[in-house]
Amino acid sequence: MDGHAGDLGTATEPEPGTEPVIGRDAELARLLRTVVPASAERVLMLVGDVGMGKSALLAHVARRAEADGTHVLRAEGSESESGLAFSALHQLLRPVAAEMDRLPERQRAALRDAFGAGPASPAHTTASDPLLIGVAVLSLLSALGDQQPVLVVLDDAQWCDRASLDALAFAARRLDGDDPVTVLVATRNAHLPGLDRHIPTLPLEPLDHAAANQLLGLQPNSPTGRTRKQILDQADGNPLALAELTRAASLHGAAASLPSAGPLPLTDRLERLFAARLDGLPAHTAHALLLLAAMDSVDSALAVPAGLPDAGDAVWLPAEEATLVRRTGRNIRFRHPLVRSAVYHFARSDARRAAHRTLAELLRDEPDRRAWHRAAACPGPDAAVAAELERTADRARRRGGYAAAAKTLQRAAELAPERENGARLLVEAARAAVFTGDLAWVEELAAAVRARTDDASLLTAAAVQAGRLAALTVRHTAVFSRLADAADQLAVSRPTPALDLLAGAAVVRFYSGEDAQRHRIQALLRRLPEDAAHLGLRTWVQTVSDPFGNRPHLASLLPRLSADAETHPERLVAVGIMAWLLDETPQAVRAFDAAFGRWELRGPLPEGLGGAVAWAYVERGRWGQAREGCARITAVGRSAGLDHAVACAAAVDATVLAYQGDAAAARARAEDALALTDPLESRSVAVYVRRALGAASAAEGAYESAYGQLRMAFTAGGAPLHYHASYPALADLAAAAVRTGHHKEATQIVERSARALADNASPRLRALISRARGLLADPEDAEPHFRAALADPVLENWPFERAQTLLDFAEWLRRRRRIAEARAPLTEALETFRRLGARPWIERARTESRAAGLDVTDTPPDALAELTPQQQQIIRLAARGLTNREIAEKLFLSPRTVGSHLYRSFPKLGITARSQLRDLLEGFATPLISPTETGC
Repeated sequence: MDGHAGDLGTATEPEPGTEPVIGRDAELARLLRTVVPASAERVLMLVGDVGMGKSALLAHVARRAEADGTHVLRAEGSESESGLAFSALHQLLRPVAAEMDRLPERQRAALRDAFGAGPASPAHTTASDPLLIGVAVLSLLSALGDQQPVLVVLDDAQWCDRASLDALAFAARRLDGDDPVTVLVATRNAHLPGLDRHIPTLPLEPLDHAAANQLLGLQPNSPTGRTRKQILDQADGNPLALAELTRAASLHGAAASLPSAGPLPLTDRLERLFAARLDGLPAHTAHALLLLAAMDSVDSALAVPAGLPDAGDAVWLPAEEATLVRRTGRNIRFRHPLVRSAVYHFARSDARRAAHRTLAELLRDEPDRRAWHRAAACPGPDAAVAAELERTADRARRRGGYAAAAKTLQRAAELAPERENGARLLVEAARAAVFTGDLAWVEELAAAVRARTDDASLLTAAAVQAGRLAALTVRHTAVFSRLADAADQLAVSRPTPALDLLAGAAVVRFYSGEDAQRHRIQALLRRLPEDAAHLGLRTWVQTVSDPFGNRPHLASLLPRLSADAETHPERLVAVGIMAWLLDETPQAVRAFDAAFGRWELRGPLPEGLGGAVAWAYVERGRWGQAREGCARITAVGRSAGLDHAVACAAAVDATVLAYQGDAAAARARAEDALALTDPLESRSVAVYVRRALGAASAAEGAYESAYGQLRMAFTAGGAPLHYHASYPALADLAAAAVRTGHHKEATQIVERSARALADNASPRLRALISRARGLLADPEDAEPHFRAALADPVLENWPFERAQTLLDFAEWLRRRRRIAEARAPLTEALETFRRLGARPWIERARTESRAAGLDVTDTPPDALAELTPQQQQIIRLAARGLTNREIAEKLFLSPRTVGSHLYRSFPKLGITARSQLRDLLEGFATPLISPTETGC
């Protein structure tokens, strides 16, 4: 670990059997506050250089927590196990295996698969769902918290495998005050892959001079005079250095025995100091130390029970006397990772290889560890070991350990004797690394492929993998150029992969909204031969990059593409996205429902334009499902470090929250989206955010602010800022304009958009433009526009937009004293708003209804509207019969959080039991869509 008792302290009184901690009063106090069950801070990352005492602080806090009745779960990263998927998580949860068996079946199976205990047949090739594993960890920690407070301690996290960090970070982000679970993480690096950068950090700085002096005075044989000054100077406030330099001086009796203060970094000098203690050790002790260093597995007692001498064996005594190891019960451990590093790196290379061969023989029943040890024992290329590593990588991939798989394949490529096979392995490594979201790593692997082979198919495959990930990043301008250039180079010789690259470029074009990119895509598409087998991909490129350029033709292709994709869920999702882009939202939702009925979104990356799924559900009035989709995109995007995907989901989420009347939450989510993207690089997100902020202001009646936000969805000259995202804002812009005196400007914007769309406008957009014209027209001229906006029955497929139009028309009718005519559209609008839970619009419709002489009383839908959007989601799922655990799994919450929301919601709804929910909701839950379309 990164420190040990006696290496740091505070004025705090030491506990029995421990040494005091020096100079860390503030840090220790904050850590102890975090562990208190009522603490608002559930997660904290302790960051500091090697030797700063992170481990000692964690150990101190863990002892105090255990004494107070807290269940402590511990794990520590191991450099040698960083390539083994879920090894740190397995270490953490192994002591609570019995609780794992009580998880819901899907979650239990996901964890068993992650730990390599699931189906092992070759037919089991579907990768585990990383989010389901995260949900399982969250459920498990929450269940443990039901029994007693829980403290999770993760030390040396910089060496933990990425899959474990992803799962733990997923759970940690969803802990709140309802879960008495605290997570403390210690690491040398402030930014760890897999751990959210917004997790609060506690830095450990060097001890000040007074604390360093105090710590030095507590060391055995505390030095004096020149030796003391030299140690203080060299240690520079590092607690480990203070302790180890003192030990070195006392062993040799003089300051002259201390290492030079330069030019090596302190870490290297300490490592050499530890290595010096190896001299003179008995051969059998040195051999045992090297085996321990080569293995360095926390669960070595289970993995290689016969591999090392027992902790009580006398072979360890010389190493213990040299302060290299510590024996605790049956465990033998290095005193510090630098000791392990010194033992390993200062051994002869042939001795290291021999140690790994020995461990490989001992680990015959642990194929993944055995493969890595065999690789470490190789003096050069070895086809058999490379093949074994490839099998290990496949197992890691199937468990969702993509980082481990990529790392293993990269090592396999190094050992492959044939260059072409090595290049193939590097392509596979890039394919796996894509799912980590680490674009720099993927590009490094692609460069390695180029350095190893001239094979066009392998070079193209590497380029496609890099392009696949690049399309999901926020660097739209640079990425588009790279994808378009690569497609241009391959257009003649390899048109199929060129079209793949162009499909990614089209996604980037949608995100950026840059019109020059549309022209380049069209030029490249003309260079590619038309092939019936590529109809879907060509249609995708055209639809994504320019949906209103030739909308009737593109829409006519959807039925054929949908039929061709019927048995391919991932292709159905693509058809659904295209249908949404073309404003064929009902068809889009049917495609999504059909796809998810056969194949849940189990991938570890958000699909290109994955936010389209959530938007389609918003438009169809299925706001709960839209928010569920946003939660998944957010979780996956954060895990992979893909800020743009997270921003897209935040923008959709903000819009729904605004419609539901939670303006503060909507603005917070909108700010999240803006903080993650550059509005000049991502016009799509910028426009979505402005629409959400406009809706939030309108919900509060702040129409000047609403107009200002919606106006930013268009350029200064009135053109759409984004070729697809801006158009749906036209009617809301007009609604805000008529209340703020911006008639003229809004009219110019609406008419400019109408001219630009012309015959390519969808029925939905024609209705929105008609509503806008009705709002902006002189009162005597408005009626035909409102009636045109409501004329087409297909517009019922956009229930919120239709209800807004009904309300606007009813207000116009009442102002014209046609009160009897206003009542029918008012009644329909109010019913729709109630079913959707659109609280601000419910109030507007109720006020208008009373003015029209309608008897409007409080009803259950109004009571439901008093709940937060998340409580509404939970109530609706509970009414369908889902258990707390099932709801938690669906919404990525802990069961305890779900239960807490239900407990707080029942009094607001006037009920006392879960069984009353169905009856409560039946009065207003008439579906806005047919049951076959719900997919619920």
